[in-house]
Amino acid sequence: MSTAIQRGLTVSALALMSFSATALAQTPPDVLAVGQVAEPQSLDPHAVTATNDFRITVNLYDGLVRFASGSLEVEPALAESWEVSEDGTVYTFNLREGITFHDGTAFNAEAVKFNFDRMLNEDHPYHDTGPFPLSFFFSAVQEVEVVDASTVRFHLDEPYAPLLSNLAYPTGLLVSPAAVEEYGEDYGRNPVGTGPYQFTTWEANRQVALEKNEDYWDGEPGLEGVVFRPITDGNARVNEMLSGGIDLMVEVPPDLVSTFDEDPTFVVHEQAGPHVWFLILNMREEPFDDVRVRQAVNYAIDKETMVNDVLQGTATVADSVVPPAFAWAYNDQLEGYPHDPDRARELLEEAGYGDGVDVTFLVTQGGSGMLDPVAMGTAIQADLAEVGINAEIESYEWNTYLGIVNPGLEGEGHMAQMSWMTNDPDTLPFLTLRTEAMPDNGGFNSGYYSNPEVDDLLEQARRSTDQDDRAALYREVQEIVNEDAPLAIIANWQQNAVTTTAVENFALEPSFLLDLHEVSKP
Repeated sequence: MSTAIQRGLTVSALALMSFSATALAQTPPDVLAVGQVAEPQSLDPHAVTATNDFRITVNLYDGLVRFASGSLEVEPALAESWEVSEDGTVYTFNLREGITFHDGTAFNAEAVKFNFDRMLNEDHPYHDTGPFPLSFFFSAVQEVEVVDASTVRFHLDEPYAPLLSNLAYPTGLLVSPAAVEEYGEDYGRNPVGTGPYQFTTWEANRQVALEKNEDYWDGEPGLEGVVFRPITDGNARVNEMLSGGIDLMVEVPPDLVSTFDEDPTFVVHEQAGPHVWFLILNMREEPFDDVRVRQAVNYAIDKETMVNDVLQGTATVADSVVPPAFAWAYNDQLEGYPHDPDRARELLEEAGYGDGVDVTFLVTQGGSGMLDPVAMGTAIQADLAEVGINAEIESYEWNTYLGIVNPGLEGEGHMAQMSWMTNDPDTLPFLTLRTEAMPDNGGFNSGYYSNPEVDDLLEQARRSTDQDDRAALYREVQEIVNEDAPLAIIANWQQNAVTTTAVENFALEPSFLLDLHEVSKP
């Protein structure tokens, strides 16, 4: 860490210690302090799955491609250009030359091959530096071929339309092979990329510090350094923001957004993205093995009240497993379930539950993208009770919750909350609704939905290289899933963040990533 950044942070820390309502702490000029929702798990981009970690890694690393600013369109990054074979099974990437990792080693085709072989090849000498939980994003890759130092070729076992989007996702970021070889399993604590900022220090439960990469290939970064501070409690993040201890906070609690909206010293940023908040319904057990009961749940929930009152306008009503952020694939003709308690009661009567039914409802206490899960769970419980579904809530800490829900709901509960933030319309339905995505097979189909027609449409969609054809297939999937109702789809989050007015050139991205390359704070 540079002396200037270190001195500035020390001043800031001392100021924080002496904070009072009348003597605000100040972060140093040219250093951005970011309030994160949790301590990162690792800074190895191949080993993590959480947006909380991705917000740091995208500033340390580059991928072959990236999402263009303000969109989910893929544009060149470390690959200047690429060609795709006519049959869609060979991608040839032409790499930028003269780029080095932060440790001074060369970025080239051999480095690209090392990265993907490490994730995908169990015989690779550094495969045991994993795990690599999202490596299935690249499961269609049969071989990565080094053509020459600046050309690398991906051979796929079949056409795979989401490949470029997945390469732009943080799991496709490229790490320094030399650093992996040096640090082994500890690489995640000693990250080395080619990105606009380079790692300096990680103080557990306090902060991760980065400083600018003055030789960055895409132009000098706007800040001397960035400090990511884990502040898990939303109210505590707000207090730090109000006190001047941080310059930027993410995931503002819905009931506190107005606090910043009304204060001219802050700027509230909002951006829609591909997020879906939903309930998983356990179709392997009664009563949700009956489609009429699943549809009754969908009719019973008052989604308008949920987004307007519980979430106070920080989300919009959702109807589809493909969020509207994927405009080209979203089915805007889909007729979702309106709030209709009378229709819900009729369906329950037809299904033999006219006298009511008891269910277990799993609720998380937090989690990135989970919005306000306890309040939302309580509101849903009340809506269901109105039509005769008596939901008993069981509440768990996030990581414990995932350990119960992800392996499948059988024997654990009848319904559970979940949310996904994705980079391609394929991701959510392919991983949560396909027959082959049952938890026993390593997927996330925790409610055990199975419809061969949906399976076939999803397989066709990922093999098609024509976006119009893919869109038509996804729209058909959405109609079938809406009718089968394996989920109760509730809300699309309008992600938010707050900065002080001193922060310049900041914008939230539809990808939910935190691009700080051009941000400045004079």
